[in-house]
Amino acid sequence: MNYLRTEFGRLGNEFLIFRVHAVRRMAERGISEKEIACVMRQGVQIKEYRDDTPYPSRLVLGWCGSRPLHVVAADDLQTGATIIITTYEPDPSQWDNTFRFRRES
Repeated sequence: MNYLRTEFGRLGNEFLIFRVHAVRRMAERGISEKEIACVMRQGVQIKEYRDDTPYPSRLVLGWCGSRPLHVVAADDLQTGATIIITTYEPDPSQWDNTFRFRRES
């Protein structure tokens, strides 16, 4: 797996590690490291993926100004790192108006 470690995203005693996939998506979608750090500090976990490997992951919803963002992240408890897997702005046609629940098809 390819990672980029950043001290910019330091959260207390933890730090953010960005998967290369996440960095690519951030560039494509105009999402900054600062916005990711904001979501991870102030956001709310809306879904848990306990069976993900190599670490269980979660979907976090946060707001940066008026922009909602979803961040999929995993925690490496041994190192204290939060690994950012991907991020996106949720599509209002696929999510309810709170962006917490996916609309049924």
